[in-house]
Amino acid sequence: MVKKNSIIFLLPLLFIFFFQSSLAASITYNVVSLGAKADGKSDSSKAFLSAWAAACGSANPATIYVPNGRFLLGRITFAGQTCKNTRITFRIDGTLVAPSNYNVIGNSGNWITFQRVTGVSVLGGTLDGQGTGLWSCKNSGKNCPTGATSLGFYNSNNIVVNGLTSLNSQMFHIIIYACRNAKLQGTKIMAAGNSPNTDGIHVQLSTSVSILNSRISTGDDCISIGPGNSNLWIENVACGPGHGISIGSLGWDLQEPGVQNVTVKTVTFKGTQNGVRIKTWARASNGFVKSVLFQHLVMDNVQNPVIIDQNYYPNNKNCPGQVQLFVEYFVCLAFLI
Repeated sequence: MVKKNSIIFLLPLLFIFFFQSSLAASITYNVVSLGAKADGKSDSSKAFLSAWAAACGSANPATIYVPNGRFLLGRITFAGQTCKNTRITFRIDGTLVAPSNYNVIGNSGNWITFQRVTGVSVLGGTLDGQGTGLWSCKNSGKNCPTGATSLGFYNSNNIVVNGLTSLNSQMFHIIIYACRNAKLQGTKIMAAGNSPNTDGIHVQLSTSVSILNSRISTGDDCISIGPGNSNLWIENVACGPGHGISIGSLGWDLQEPGVQNVTVKTVTFKGTQNGVRIKTWARASNGFVKSVLFQHLVMDNVQNPVIIDQNYYPNNKNCPGQVQLFVEYFVCLAFLI
């Protein structure tokens, strides 16, 4: 029989054990401690990669902390091929800044890339793509770089992006490509209404992606949905300015995966070129679109509330006029203003 005094003696020991265990269960890497400078001028890429390497080598959940300040990053890739940790969180209180000279990353495809990662969360923070100079170059008709996407996740699983702000990307703001189980919530995306090719969020070849409680103002599609997507849920999003939410363009290739099980609900479009749109190239393709629901949509000063265009050819040159892509089971329950 255990005496009362023995139980009282054991309680503090148990508390210390569990307290120490909880401390050992998580570790934080501050990028400033690893050499990052919060001056917006010194390249901090090396410090961020050092934090990533340390987090990947940890057997416990790890947090990479970015404090207040402006941190300049060049083109950077967080690679998951050799990463042993599937519980890494970027907690960002500061701003990540792209190079002011758009030529530095303008032809690199992406500015910040996560490749083949699992269980990564990005919480808070701001990405400043500093894309205004490149927009001016493009709008002037000069020969300019294509531009870099600010944030891209490729071939990754179990991704969370919560409370992130993306400003003035050179090209797309966020890409989700060939991913499974990605949740984007509380995202704010801002670019000028005349900024070219600055899609807010582009999703392609991915499954089980949700975009929730977000506000997107940009010069192209607020959300664009490419080929090969399934189980995509978009809810409580404010779009405008921009070109609306588009499925497509699809059907460029003859052999192309289809799009299915897409829900777009409780979305407000204000001052946009389009509301919701499905666009397919006027080419032969075995691609398809099916099981799409547009529901509870509010349109305020929208030029084209709903478009289904199976003869998409934006420049109207050499149009083959072959409407082949199959669109099936389309449901639209929209409340329009």
